[in-house]
Amino acid sequence: MEPRISVVVNTLNEEKSLPSALRSVREWADEIVVVDMHSRDRTADIAREFGARVVLHEGPGFNYAPREFAVKQASYDWIMVLDADELAPLALGRELRNIAKSGEADVVVLPRENYLLGARMSHTGWGPSEDGQTRFFRRGSVIASSIAHQDFMPTPGARVLKLSYNGRNAIVHFNYFDAAQFLEKLNRYTSIEARQARERGERVTPLRALARSAREFYARFISSRGYRDGWRGFYLSCFMAFYRLATCAKLEELEKAGPRESVVAEYRRAAERVLSEYKELREQGTKN
Repeated sequence: MEPRISVVVNTLNEEKSLPSALRSVREWADEIVVVDMHSRDRTADIAREFGARVVLHEGPGFNYAPREFAVKQASYDWIMVLDADELAPLALGRELRNIAKSGEADVVVLPRENYLLGARMSHTGWGPSEDGQTRFFRRGSVIASSIAHQDFMPTPGARVLKLSYNGRNAIVHFNYFDAAQFLEKLNRYTSIEARQARERGERVTPLRALARSAREFYARFISSRGYRDGWRGFYLSCFMAFYRLATCAKLEELEKAGPRESVVAEYRRAAERVLSEYKELREQGTKN
């Protein structure tokens, strides 16, 4: 029996990106499922226009895809997960269908071409052969998670195949339009990662934070030859180093300063201590 493939897309206010993603898979997917976190734009309507089945979900309580819930909505045994700002070329779809038909693997790690600030990245950890994505698998062969950047892990005993990049078989990822968008998302995701690290009981110190940041820059700019991506490689390396530093700062902040509400309350108490001097001054003036 010919294997059938479900393509699952998680969305939140993706009306601009989603049409291209759906166009890239509708010719070879047997089913498209869009799991939407109650978008406030036309995302759900556009998905339906492309013949996708739309499932609404609240999400994990923060702005991150509900991966575990999403893959459970697929009807078929083979599942591909695609993000709304990604494309799956026809050549890739055909290759995945052949893999499913042969049964040679349970989990397939796909290469990904990343675009950043208007150009395709070849190095800096974002090159096609560097940025492998566990996105195609047989049902029950992965553990799905909503931990930031840890979406899918193969189950014990699953047969894993890593596709070699041949120039046509990679997910195409249109990443960031400008540095402002990168920094906005960096701020959001570092908050998510810090909160999840806190829940796992992780601890950090300023020295560890500095070490993690330095390792990140070295890994991207030197080890992954980010310098060959020019100015984009340099700034991506810097931004990702800052990503590690910001995550650590937010984690230590949660541990030692508490949530934002606690800091606001402390500032109010400090303000009252300062303003109490005026009260004392007024009381003295009254007595005089």
